[in-house]
Amino acid sequence: MGWQGGALIKILPQHIANRIAAGEVVGRPEAVIKELIENSLDAGASNISVIINDAGESYIQVADDGSGMNEDDALMSFQRHATSKISEAEDLERIRTYGFRGEALASIAAVSQVEMKTRREEEELGVLIKIHGSEIKENAKVQS
Repeated sequence: MGWQGGALIKILPQHIANRIAAGEVVGRPEAVIKELIENSLDAGASNISVIINDAGESYIQVADDGSGMNEDDALMSFQRHATSKISEAEDLERIRTYGFRGEALASIAAVSQVEMKTRREEEELGVLIKIHGSEIKENAKVQS
């Protein structure tokens, strides 16, 4: 590959970058489970249930009683580098949570079919988001 008058360096499309990150973050089903449980703990969950089929190869479900998210936060959580833990560079020195990089959900969604149902305690309706291969397939208000 040599220079032929055009640019060689380019920014990868989001879906390709997410698949690369998926290899780093969610290379195995147990890594997905670990990341999702850490998200539950960071959300203040006291009860977490995990259901898996085929050692996590075909199905993983993590449910918790954490603080939940509103619709905007739920959608944003699937973007790369989206986090509630860091606002400024100094925050990197004070992190006391499990997940902070904002990679896990975007990476998981890049290589799987994800369904998230979440609700803030003070809200009557929750949100259901379905993502397949980083593409939002459904975003709906739901009773939960």
